[in-house]
Parts: sequence; C-alpha cells; structure tokens
Amino acid sequence: MLDFSDFDARGYRTVDVATGYGRWVGTYEETVEDAMDLALLDELTVPQWGGVRRAADLGCGTGRTAAWLRQQGVGAIDGVDLTPEMLEVARSKGRHDRLFEGDVRDTGLEAGAYDLVIASLIDEHLPELRPFYDEAWKLAAPGAACVVVAFHPHFIMTSGMPTHFTDEAGEHIAISTHVHLLSDHVTAGIGAGWRLAEMREGLIDERWLALKPKWEKYRNHPISAALVWRKDS
Repeated sequence: MLDFSDFDARGYRTVDVATGYGRWVGTYEETVEDAMDLALLDELTVPQWGGVRRAADLGCGTGRTAAWLRQQGVGAIDGVDLTPEMLEVARSKGRHDRLFEGDVRDTGLEAGAYDLVIASLIDEHLPELRPFYDEAWKLAAPGAACVVVAFHPHFIMTSGMPTHFTDEAGEHIAISTHVHLLSDHVTAGIGAGWRLAEMREGLIDERWLALKPKWEKYRNHPISAALVWRKDS
C-alpha cells in the first residue's frame, strides 16, 4: 500500500474527512470542476442510465452526482454521506428520495435493492478499498452496475497534491488522502465479486487548462478515472 506522505509536495495541515468536508461545504461546488467527474460520466457507454430504477449514491456530498443522475432519467436515488453539513445542502436540492448519515463501507441500506451503486471522488479518503466494494456488492441487485469515479493515483503522485480546500482565512487544508493504484481498484472489485465492464481516464486537456492555466506542465496527464462494474449473479 502506497503512503501519500511519500509524494506530498504541499505540506498542508491535514484534517479528517468529516471535519474537512464540514468546513469545505460552503465553497465545495465552486471548486470541484465538472471535468473531474461529470465529464467522465458523460463519456461512459454503460450503464443505460435511463433504465436505472433505484440508485445508491454513496458519499453523495452536496448532491452533484444525484443532480446529474436525475438529468439522465434515473428514478429513485438514496444518498449516504459521512458529513451532516454536506447532507444538509443535498437535502435542500431535493434530488434524493432519501438521505442518510453514514459510512460508505457500512451504509445500513437495504441489501440487494439497487440496480446502480455509484460513488464519485471518495476513494482517496478510504484507507482500504475492499470494504467499499464489498458494501456495494451487498447493496446491488443481480445484474446491477457499480460506477466509481476516482481521483487518479498518477495525478496524486505526480503533483504531490492531496484533496484540499481553502478556508475562510486563506489557509490551504488537506483532507486525509490515500493513494490507490488502478490495479488496487481492480483487485478489490474482482475480489468482491464484480466484473469490470468499462474504464475511462480523464486527462488534463484544453478544458482543464482553460480553468487552470498553471497546469500546463500536467497536460495529457490523467487526473481522474471512471470504472464500471457489473454484478453478474
């Protein structure tokens, strides 16, 4: 297992996940770019979003992913997040049918009830991936899909940049970040019973450079990845 401290080029003060997102909530949607996650979801050929009857949105945050899913015609959506402040924003948007405070590795949601389990930009906060993939498997109905959008390990390692935000005083604060290789995802997913159906990687391209011109040195480096899994039985 790789340790982020071996790559850390920023040296930001680090806080735990609940504390970090609780403090970031006010500016979260202004700072997380659609190119990071939603653009990758747009590129996927599976699943057929409009055919999803019930989805579990794990690490649902402020509801960005749920809003996108609704636009694609997804029916019912249940959301789970660790941070009450993020859930409060998600609740105000009304994109979820139900919202629960909880851990993505032990959600308390109904087993076998979902034909889509989705998690976006949460994997770097998990010390280990297997418990997440096990929980997703438990929640999924036979034939269901699991979609994971990840902060690409290559970018974390190359940039030395953790997930972070800037607080009201202008301090950059890191949220506990772990490095998971894509092979770690594959090993954990297959170990939990999933079959990999599709994978895409998002690169630092012109869209990104228009937003962050100083990232020219990262041109064509991968910054995010989307993995689509199937539960065949």
